[in-house]
Amino acid sequence: MANRTCAPADTRAQDAAFVEQCSFGALQKRLPLQWPTPPGMPDSPKKHYRSFYVYLGCDDLHELACWQQLPDFDLVLRLVDFSGLRPLLAHLLGWTSAQGRVPFDPVSTFLFLGWQIVNGWSRAEALRNLHQPRYRDYARRFGYLKGDVPTEGGVRYFLTTIGTRSHAHGETVSVPLDKERAVEIAMQLLNHLLAGAVALVYAALLVPDHSWQAALLGLDGLIHDAASCMQCAFVQESCYQPTSPQAPRPCPARQKGARGCDCDTPHCRQACRHAPIRDPQARSVYYEGSNQPHLASPNASATSVHHQEEGELRYGYRSLALQLADPLRRFHLVLLDDYWPANSREENPGAALLYQLAFFYPELKVEAMAADAGLGYYAFLYAVYQLGARRVVDLRADKSDKKRSQWTLRGYDDKGRPICPYGYALTANGFDPDRQRHKWFCGQACLKGHTPRVEVADATYPPPECPYQDTQRPYGKIVNVGETFADGSMRLARDVPFGTPAWKRRYHRARNAAEGRNATLERWGLKRMPVYGQPRGRAVIALADTWSNLTTLARLVREATFASQGAHS
Repeated sequence: MANRTCAPADTRAQDAAFVEQCSFGALQKRLPLQWPTPPGMPDSPKKHYRSFYVYLGCDDLHELACWQQLPDFDLVLRLVDFSGLRPLLAHLLGWTSAQGRVPFDPVSTFLFLGWQIVNGWSRAEALRNLHQPRYRDYARRFGYLKGDVPTEGGVRYFLTTIGTRSHAHGETVSVPLDKERAVEIAMQLLNHLLAGAVALVYAALLVPDHSWQAALLGLDGLIHDAASCMQCAFVQESCYQPTSPQAPRPCPARQKGARGCDCDTPHCRQACRHAPIRDPQARSVYYEGSNQPHLASPNASATSVHHQEEGELRYGYRSLALQLADPLRRFHLVLLDDYWPANSREENPGAALLYQLAFFYPELKVEAMAADAGLGYYAFLYAVYQLGARRVVDLRADKSDKKRSQWTLRGYDDKGRPICPYGYALTANGFDPDRQRHKWFCGQACLKGHTPRVEVADATYPPPECPYQDTQRPYGKIVNVGETFADGSMRLARDVPFGTPAWKRRYHRARNAAEGRNATLERWGLKRMPVYGQPRGRAVIALADTWSNLTTLARLVREATFASQGAHS
């Protein structure tokens, strides 16, 4: 395990294998790293393009000054040959023949959008910069020749199309909600972008084998404010349906006791005037903090001068990211992501991402899966167990946990620790990965003067009738906790005892990875979406997570190169 007293960069610099294998000197014979085309993906049917990306080499990287001056994005352009990405992008754009207008090379647009995202520019600002002489070298590396670059409308079309077609292939993942019900969730083709970027990082030997064969994964969501401004916090799909005197549109705000809208004006005929037309999938959610809307708002109470909910009112979308957290070299990669309205539950799409791991990463073996309590439902916990991973998911409380007298009847306390019928807490005795269960034993605690976790009414202590007190049973009562507890409940069943150092080590490492990803997206200006609509937002977040992985590749290779130079100086 890495030394936590060192900064992550210092930890990596002390890793001899990292310095020897991942520096530019060691990578030279493998450069450029080739973007992998998904198996079975046909070549682009287009034969001619208005731009054309060609890898231009990395000769300037032989000068150490370039490593000191070039941003991570520029290093990526020199380390990676993106030609293999063209078939996937052509497929996402729906190209089926060579006929039609001559388009821009989709790889050129992909690189341009990455350039825009990592610099936090608006689309218009990035296009203006592409025309400036100081950025001519970028235009050349992107493949834009003779000043012919796309328009804002062309870039919008690219984002809208790949975002819309990301799930248009019709493949779904079945997620069990319980033992009887299941829901189908669409697979996202845009995750091929993330898988391709991760494959490049792995090919550069930046991911240790142990971190891939005994992987620690984390899943977390991030709220993104919509580009549209929220007018009504109660907007639902019905608000976008036409209304008429014969079939009046229901108002969810008024149904909740808020002022709402009568929808009796011409502006409300096709959709409620308080429902943003350009973000029809965006929804409101209360998320931390507090909120007190103004009385003139359609959210205001119709009967009271105050309207208050728990948390901060946010309107927009929620991105979910499944990440690999490397505890040895202390960095993270986004493996898969998805993009939903802000009020969506996380456990169902989160479980769907887990079921897709075998498709996108067939050689990845997961040792533990960490997540917060919002994912502590059957769908997600069952998916983790089916994956063969240890559940390091924060505990989701329930009212029944406060009834201490019931702990001895159900057999476990409010932290998922087994309890014997006389109220003594059992001791953890290790996890069996083959049987996928955690063993607990009482160790005859009642005979050793221990205090029971819960005292049972009318019981004598130590209980003389306990059948596990004889000398032939030195471990006393033994309980194995596998998929569920004996009562069939999974809510608190965990494969690493909650709150132990082993738990905290895994959980906090995964949480740090989530915070790192969130900080990156916020630094790039994606806390509020720069585009309208769920399809474009889905595309932008997939591109951002892809470039987060790619810039991580460049950053780590830079660190290894500097460490190698220091070792030889």
